[in-house]
Order: sequence, then C-alpha cells, then structure tokens
Amino acid sequence: MAKQNVVEQFVDVLVRAGVQRLYGVVGDSLNPVVDAIRRNSAIDWIHVRHEETAAFAAGAEAQITGRLAACAGSCGPGNLHLINGLYDAHRSMAPVLALASHIPSSEIGLGYFQETHPERLFTECSHYSEMISNAAQMPRVLQSAIQHAVGQGGVGVVTLPGDVASHDAPERATEQAMITEQPTVRPGDDEIEKLAALIDGANRVTLFCGAGTAGAHPEVMELAEKIKAPVGHALRGKEYIQYDNPYDVGMSGLLGYGACYEATNECDLLILLGTDFPYTPFLPDKDVKIVQVDIRPEHLGRRCKLDLAVWGDVRETLRCLLPRVKPKENRRFLDKMLKKHADALEGVVKAYTRKVEKHTPIHPEYVASVLDEIAAEDAVFTVDTGMCNVWAARYITPNGHRRIIGSFRHGSMANALPQAIGAQFTDRNRQVVSMSGDGGFSMLMGDFLTLVQYDLPVKVVLFNNSSLGMVELEMMVGGLPSFGTTNKNPDFAAVARAAGAYGVRVEKPKQLESALRDAFAHKGPALVDVVTDPNALSIPPKISADMVTGFALSASKVVLDGGVGRMLQMARSNLRNVPRP
Repeated sequence: MAKQNVVEQFVDVLVRAGVQRLYGVVGDSLNPVVDAIRRNSAIDWIHVRHEETAAFAAGAEAQITGRLAACAGSCGPGNLHLINGLYDAHRSMAPVLALASHIPSSEIGLGYFQETHPERLFTECSHYSEMISNAAQMPRVLQSAIQHAVGQGGVGVVTLPGDVASHDAPERATEQAMITEQPTVRPGDDEIEKLAALIDGANRVTLFCGAGTAGAHPEVMELAEKIKAPVGHALRGKEYIQYDNPYDVGMSGLLGYGACYEATNECDLLILLGTDFPYTPFLPDKDVKIVQVDIRPEHLGRRCKLDLAVWGDVRETLRCLLPRVKPKENRRFLDKMLKKHADALEGVVKAYTRKVEKHTPIHPEYVASVLDEIAAEDAVFTVDTGMCNVWAARYITPNGHRRIIGSFRHGSMANALPQAIGAQFTDRNRQVVSMSGDGGFSMLMGDFLTLVQYDLPVKVVLFNNSSLGMVELEMMVGGLPSFGTTNKNPDFAAVARAAGAYGVRVEKPKQLESALRDAFAHKGPALVDVVTDPNALSIPPKISADMVTGFALSASKVVLDGGVGRMLQMARSNLRNVPRP
C-alpha cells in the first residue's frame, strides 16, 4: 500500500468522523485537498460560488443532522470569506470543521502574496484554531479540532500550508479513536433537590424555553401539567416547544407575541430551560426568583441574577426532577395567562386579515400564512435575517417534524439561501424552503447557481419589498428618516429562469397560492418572486425611541404588531380546554 501524504490522511480522518461532504471554492493551496477528495469515494466536494455560502451550508447541515459538517477555503481571501458563516455556526453551537489552507510554510511571516494569519483570525469564532506546520502533528491536531467542535458545540479550525499538505503522513496514526457525539449531562442530586424545593414553594411558576429544549418536549409538557405552569419560548425554542402545547403563551422579545412577557414577569418563579435569551429588558428585574438550566455552564447567570444555577441537559434534568416535585392543583395563574394570550392574539390578528386577497402590493403576512398552510409537514424552512424573521416567528407553525433555521444568534444577512443548500444536501427528497428577503437574497445571489449546478430542489420564496425593511424599522424607532434602504431590483423570476431554474413572479394575492403550489411541485430548484408591501409593518402607538438596533428591545418592553396565523387557532383551542368552575 502506498504511503499516505498529509492531505490524504486529513481526508480519511474527516470520513472516519462522519463527514460526507466538504463545501468550498477550489484554488491555490486548497488544490491538493480537492484532489484527495476526488480520489476518495466516501466524501464529496461541493463547489459553491462563495466561501461564505460554504460555511453557512456546513452550519445548516450540522444543525439538521446533529453531526459534524465541514467547509474549506483557500489561502488568504478564500478562507477569510468563511468567517461570517463560521461565526453563525459557532454561535448556533453547530459542530463544524473548517479547513483554512495557507501559503507555503517557508514564506509565513515574510509578507508573501495573499498572506494572512488564519490561526489567529478565527480564534473568536471557534473553540479551537491551530496550524499544522509539521506533518508529525497529523492527525492529532485535526482530531483535537474535531473533538472541540463536537464536544463543545461550535467550530474547530485547522490551518494547513499547501506544501505541508504534500508531506508524508505519520504511519498508523489514523487508528486513533475520536468522539462524534455529545453525551447527556445531569445535575447533582443537591441541585435537583434545591430546584424541587423552589418549585414546591412557589405559587406561580413560568417555564421559558430555548433551543436547549430540543428533544425534551415530553418532559417540559409533563412538568408544565404537574405544576400548572404557562410555557413561553424564545425564537430559537419555537420549533421544539410550541407544537402540541396546551400551556403555550407565545414568544418573548421584539418579534414576540401573546402573553409570554406577562407570564415571565408576573410569576414568582421563572425557570429558564436551555435558553441564553440575550434581551434582558424582557426578563424580570425584581420580585421574581429565577432558575436557569443549561448544558453550557458559562451561560448560567450571564443575563440575569439567578437564585439557582443548574448545570445539565434539559431533558435529563427534568427526568430527574419530575418524581421529586409535588403536583399543584391551583391553575388560576395558568388560566389567566392562557386567556391573556388568546386575547392578545385576537387583538393583533386583524393586521393581516383585512382585505388581504385584494391588497396590492401583497401583505407579507398573507404570503407567510399561505406558505405555512401548503408547505410539507416535515419541511425545513431557512429564514433570512430581518423581516423574514418576523414572518417566520409569527406564521410558520412547528409540529415536531418541521425545522426552522436562521441566523438567530449572529443576525447575518444572506443566510437563508446558503443554509438551504446545506439542508437540501442532507436529503434531496425533503422539502426545503428558503424564506429570503430581497436584500439578503441579492447579497449572495450567485449561489442560486449552486442550486442549478447540483439540481437541488430548494424552493426560494422571495419576500420582495425592494427595501431593507428591518433597517427602516430601526431608523423609524430611532426617530430617523429612512435613508439608503431602498433596493432597485430586477425581475428575480426572470433571473431564475435565465439561470436555468423555475421562476415565477407574483404581484396579485389571487395568484399566490397556485404559484407556490406549482413551484413546490417542480422537481428542481424554483424561485417565487412575491412583490410585497414595504409598509406592512405596523408599530404600536406607545414605543420608546430608546432602543437597541438589530433584534432590539424597547425600554417600554413592547413588541411589534402583526398577525399570528394558526397560532390564534391553537390559543383558542387551549382556552376552550380550560376547566370551568
């Protein structure tokens, strides 16, 4: 058997770690890596048009599968393009291995063409970032990067100079064991007993859930029933906790709705489950005891003062807790919050129900509502940052099978299309819908060609209001006139057709449903360019100008107005199930 070189061994280790594809743009110092992949049938090279797309796609794949995904960039500018997508993956706790290829090792530090220092540049968006400067470091450095990415949830970066990639690899080094999955973590008995005592001593308990409740839906529902607690969620917790939830009181934050804010501030014990919710003005600041349960100990107590910090996986923690908690009979607080929630939704749902089938430009709320109705029960939705976040938060109904992925922590534009690429590669038969804004889509529009090149059946639903809607909102709240937010757009459907995909433009509401159904029935990539109303977003009459921009919060703790789709139906159903005296 011929002796392996470093890059061949590198690729073999990725395969052993479960990596099925490597996203990137070939070139320069990365050429030997791509050639090694060409010769290895167990892994595919996915050629995208921009390295930022490669990182976003890998992050989405990791979030869908729960397994390690990988991306790569050539020396200098190539791997620098990865950085935004890697920030997103890292903040989403998606296990991603990034290969940053490098200039020849003999030229490092001498101002060589395209010289950067990637082992330094990626430190803030990774758990591990090191350079292989000697073949003897393989595969230990790569293995360490993988273990950091998988074990801590996030990014591991390996920098590899092109010349070192061609050196002979150490023998028998690929036989080392490696971790590919995270373990479950349970708290100690003392913490469980303290938590049970706090719950037993409280009269009004609220559960507020984040992405850490993934896989814990039955346990959260059982606890809510046992202690008669309303259940709210953060945006990233929506897909895991909102469905089949008779205790649902909505979502908190600027994009929120319903009675979640009241439930978290009028309780006497708030339990934060698997959430690092960053918007402290929406959390209680006095007279409420707070407990936080999180698998990441560094998250505990960094948003608010805690009465008890519990280090553990949410599901395992609740499994240990449930037998030790005394059942509560009084559901007055729960029923009050359920009624407030239903009333709140009744009050805002009118925002998109007035003459929507005649209104042009089309209400974006109506588009999201129709999309929610006709999309597959196991669809994956990737959501652009900005107003698409609002429409997904309000209208896309989770059911335990659908997935909703966005740049919810990093808040990057242009994430939806690249993430849809990564999601679709995991399963070509699963419906993947990119809810794209015209600003985000046009930023990385070149990778629509990646859909065509690989015949990926991603459906892009383009909310085209010819503006940067969320930025306009920020300016409006800050008392500024909108400026620099208008986009002069082409007919995106015509662009899609010119690229070789299915494309249709929708300007009237009556055309919408049939256009979406036809696009979804198309076997290849498709784009539905929906011309939406740029003035659709309404603001409550009482709102403070003292606001943080982006996904910000007002000091008066109010949220955006707007409809809420099928969530109103669920709230009404839950209210009907409230026992009557």
